[in-house]
Amino acid sequence: MNFLTLLTNKGLSTMGYLEEFQALINHRNFAKFLQLWEEYCTCDIVEVEELDYLLKLIKTSDFAAPFGKVVETALPLWEKIEEPVGKYQIIKLLIDLQTTHTPRLAEIALEQINQRYQNDPLLNERLKLVGLRTKENFQSALSNYDLIAHMAKGKFVFHTGGWGTGEIVDISALREQVTIEFENVTGRKYLTYANAFKTLIPLEDNKFLARRFSNPDKLEQEAKENAVEVIKLLLRDLGPKNAAEIKEELCELVIPENEWAKWWQATRNKIKKDPLIESPSQLKEPFRLRKAELTADERMAKALQNISSINEFIQSSYNFVRDLPNARKNQETKNTLKDKLLNLLSDPTITPEQELQIYVFLESMFAHQVEGKTAESLIKIFKDVPQVINSIEIQALRKRVLGLVKDFRPDWPEIFLQVLFSNQQSPIRDYILKELNQSENKGLLKEKISHMLNHPFESPETFVWYFQKLANKEDTTLPFHDKEGLNQFFEAFLVLLSHLESKVEYRDLVKKIYNMIINKRYALVRFILEGTSLEFIKEFLLLVSKCQTFTDHDNKILRSLAEVVHPTLAEAKHKKKHGEDNIIWTTEEGYMRTQERIRQIGTVEMVENAREVEAARALGDLRENSEYKFAVERRARLQGELKVLSDQLKLARIITKDDILQSEVGIGSVVEVVDSAGNQTVYKILGPWDANPEEHILSFQSKYAQAMLGCKEGEAFKFRDENYSIAKISSFLGD
Repeated sequence: MNFLTLLTNKGLSTMGYLEEFQALINHRNFAKFLQLWEEYCTCDIVEVEELDYLLKLIKTSDFAAPFGKVVETALPLWEKIEEPVGKYQIIKLLIDLQTTHTPRLAEIALEQINQRYQNDPLLNERLKLVGLRTKENFQSALSNYDLIAHMAKGKFVFHTGGWGTGEIVDISALREQVTIEFENVTGRKYLTYANAFKTLIPLEDNKFLARRFSNPDKLEQEAKENAVEVIKLLLRDLGPKNAAEIKEELCELVIPENEWAKWWQATRNKIKKDPLIESPSQLKEPFRLRKAELTADERMAKALQNISSINEFIQSSYNFVRDLPNARKNQETKNTLKDKLLNLLSDPTITPEQELQIYVFLESMFAHQVEGKTAESLIKIFKDVPQVINSIEIQALRKRVLGLVKDFRPDWPEIFLQVLFSNQQSPIRDYILKELNQSENKGLLKEKISHMLNHPFESPETFVWYFQKLANKEDTTLPFHDKEGLNQFFEAFLVLLSHLESKVEYRDLVKKIYNMIINKRYALVRFILEGTSLEFIKEFLLLVSKCQTFTDHDNKILRSLAEVVHPTLAEAKHKKKHGEDNIIWTTEEGYMRTQERIRQIGTVEMVENAREVEAARALGDLRENSEYKFAVERRARLQGELKVLSDQLKLARIITKDDILQSEVGIGSVVEVVDSAGNQTVYKILGPWDANPEEHILSFQSKYAQAMLGCKEGEAFKFRDENYSIAKISSFLGD
């Protein structure tokens, strides 16, 4: 982040030559930088925050060393600062930068410490530690004194080398050593005062990082009860953050990951309404904390800035009133917005649809009617009402217009039906369906729904929406809500899926249909198939086979669900038994090998890797630390392998004699196979952990093994256009 951006993020003003400072630092032209600095030091007014950021920028640049020799040129500027906190912060930065160790700087530093820590019983000892006793080398003396005065058991610090926040668990003035537990490294770390001065920053107990480290449960509770205040705390302490960066600071560490999406959605809506937080217009831009709360007029001006069209103005005005309901209580703001809307009515480019929205907005939000012309009068004269309704982008205004149509148009049922099959917003559809289903026009609604059932391609989104309502049993008064109607819709539902699969524009809808079918372990299919006829089941399986979206696993599950309803459809018993995807067949030796591998990972390799990670962290900067990167990558691989094997072990089943079929090829079979050329090969059919193609041991999940499953001695099977026959079958466990 460059200097000017940093200033802007903090809401600071920028002077004309700050851009020159930035450019000179970027171009490493110290001679010209020094000339500009001398001019800067002659200013009569000192912007403390501006000077603070400029000094911090110098501190992290290549100019730090040469600037350290001319630090005293800033003293006249510093002496003009009257505010105590800002004055101390600036002199602390100057002492951090200085390299001359002159008597004048030593005197100023000593005076600042005596004022700030005059009651410190360890003042003399600590002055020695920071170099102000001898005054030979006292660079960073104020920062170091602040740190050593802060360090006490139970206090918090931040490690700038990547170890994160830490809590001090012990401190020894005799050994000049502090013991700290950090969040990003295991075990306690022992730092000398000299190392602490180089890497630690003191954290007050009320700072975000300290609170997150010391009591994340309490911070989680506060985040759930008052999310905006926690976000303010984060932005105040850590600076501007975008949504992804906020998630990185809070997700898992404060808010559980499975609750994050819901929590952040609710929190973001609250943040948008807070007058102290500036929300970004783009996803990757940061949220910022303002220096002062915006007034209602300022917020309205911000909401309506850069508006280039009437539609944008209507949308922005509505969003402002919706998100900030308290703004309507401010009479001046209310009148200003109302006048702006009234002025739009005289715009020569305004369309009838836009005019209607403004009338509805004024009447519903401000209880104001324009003399001689109302929303009601416009509704009565419109010819293509569905087109007008669908052109309204704001859902609340659209619903309000529908209400006016119902109240003042005798042809409202026909209008409602046209909107129902042309509008994509579910809340609008829900409202229309409810109104039509409760009136004497229910027969007209049923006729339209029946037409949609027979022609689902005409309005795919509406069809899926209505079928979802039937399947969820939301309203038992809807047309086709009974079992027969639901079955008819389900068949059309599958036909629609196969039709839309090849159409790119319906990709999202296809995904939605697929998720509806597989959700909750195919609960929708289970519900619909229950009690259906054999003919319906066969038609269902035929339609499923035409849908390319379903995977092989889906097809197996759907067929097995059909077989549960009508067992006559079931294939051979062994195919159901051995083809279950949730069982991993294995020999006792394979089971023991997997157990041993899990033990090896958990007790040996993970422990070794933890040491590798810790050793790599100790090397310093993690951004260019290849050892740390490799160690972390190995940890991820080990954790992944451990999880997969642990999950598989729960599903494992050791093959016994009772599981092996003597007359058919199945799990545990030893099969003598003869190819079309008369060559004989003996295979064992076992689980994936025991498979070894070189020894002709096949996993029952392999396609070759699947092709021969269920075959008896003397029977033939086909695999990859080759013909094979089964010569002999036996058990790998013996008779």
